[in-house]
Amino acid sequence: MRVKHAMILAAGLGTRMKPLTLETPKPLIKVGSKNLLERSINLLENYGVEQIIINAHYLADQIEKFVLKFKSKVKITISNEKALLLDTGGGVKEGTKIFGENPFFVLNPDTLWLNNYLGEMQSLEKIYFENKKHCLLLVNKRLSFDTSFKGDFNLKNNVVSKDIENNFIFTGLQLLDKNHLDPIDKKVFSMNEVWNNLIINNKLSGLESSLKFYHLNTEEMYKKISNLDITD
Repeated sequence: MRVKHAMILAAGLGTRMKPLTLETPKPLIKVGSKNLLERSINLLENYGVEQIIINAHYLADQIEKFVLKFKSKVKITISNEKALLLDTGGGVKEGTKIFGENPFFVLNPDTLWLNNYLGEMQSLEKIYFENKKHCLLLVNKRLSFDTSFKGDFNLKNNVVSKDIENNFIFTGLQLLDKNHLDPIDKKVFSMNEVWNNLIINNKLSGLESSLKFYHLNTEEMYKKISNLDITD
């Protein structure tokens, strides 16, 4: 079975990327010949996803305009958060309502998504369907281009934990279904709340990525990654 639905989180304020994000939303910043949102859509389309939801809040009109003009085989819909930023968890819960019982990927566009992630998406999907558990793609912080990351989680036998010292970073890719969000009776909440609830009960799965991790979280890191010969 191949997952056919996905959401891209594009509503963030991009505060740490200023001044690049003063007039341009972070997902529309170009790295090489394509912007971050386009790279995210391309990865999902190349995987076989047929429907994508993109949430928008900061400079939302630019996101909407880009999506309207973007040519893709995938059905793309905007989840409007102009009036209220719902945070990551709230945004996913609201945006994915139309997916019903279907599982879906959630992608953060501030990672440099290249097609070499396609195989890991397939492995992530396999773990999800074997366990029917929310599943994160994690990477050992030794593989991070940005060496300042302290780590978000630990991972052993595909089970995610969180300890005083953590060796794995969340890449920005996860696979879940609405049953992992429904128990939280809030409109605005973080995905961290979902993850923490699952970790307590050993119900959060993970896959270790073997790829070099490029994450654009500051202007300095954007410039460094843009100067690398790794993008098309």
